[in-house]
Amino acid sequence: MGDDRAPAPRPPDPWARFRAATPARIGLERYGDGLPTRDLLDFQLAHAHARDAVHGVVDFDRLAALIEPGRPVLRVHSGARDRAAYLRRPDLGRRLDAESRALLDLERRDPAYDVVFVICDGLSSAAVNEHAAPMLEACLSLIPDWTVAPIVLAAQGRVALGDEVCVRLNAKLCVVLIGERPGLSVADSLGVYLTWSPRIGNRDGDRNCISNIHANGLSYGLAAKKLAWLMTHARRLGLTGVGLKEDADLLEAPSGSPPFVGYGEDVP
Repeated sequence: MGDDRAPAPRPPDPWARFRAATPARIGLERYGDGLPTRDLLDFQLAHAHARDAVHGVVDFDRLAALIEPGRPVLRVHSGARDRAAYLRRPDLGRRLDAESRALLDLERRDPAYDVVFVICDGLSSAAVNEHAAPMLEACLSLIPDWTVAPIVLAAQGRVALGDEVCVRLNAKLCVVLIGERPGLSVADSLGVYLTWSPRIGNRDGDRNCISNIHANGLSYGLAAKKLAWLMTHARRLGLTGVGLKEDADLLEAPSGSPPFVGYGEDVP
């Protein structure tokens, strides 16, 4: 005779409330020694997106076309001749090549610009292709009284490349928009680093960072407000980095978990 009893109810998932609060992969089920097929395929897809972001190419021609008409744009290259050199030799991505140094020296202006914006590919081409232009536009709309140097598009660049750009163009403040190191939750996150009166060899503690700018993170509008606030107070105080703290009470709180805003490391 068969057993007509109903199966025992499945116990509540103790991880459900934690998964609802984060995109991190926590409390995954197990089937024997492996993961469920759906979780394994999701992990492999995320890994592929991260690899594509690192090895992809920024469409700098398209990016230049998206910048406000009439605003001058300069194209430069780091000392890393290609992506392989960029990934193996971080130091090469922090300095301009000879041709770019000569170009910027010709564009140098006195008196100094208030700010120069440098867009680098960093470690996520996807982030720069998707978010750099609208983020730049959102910020420029909030600083109409600033004198802005030509927008610099830097191939194979890291954060510190902005220091040399700023020195050669003669700007007081450097703002670098760069693709952040991709993870298995987000492959297209944009970061913004700002440095007051930079010099070649600046330390990471001399910079402020706004991170996690992407579709499911910090919006362009809120990131631009934070950036404009930091820029304004950097100019007023004559510093950035550990000495410049964001006054969060003056800014609208983002929905969900707040992104990190502070001083960052030159991880790209």
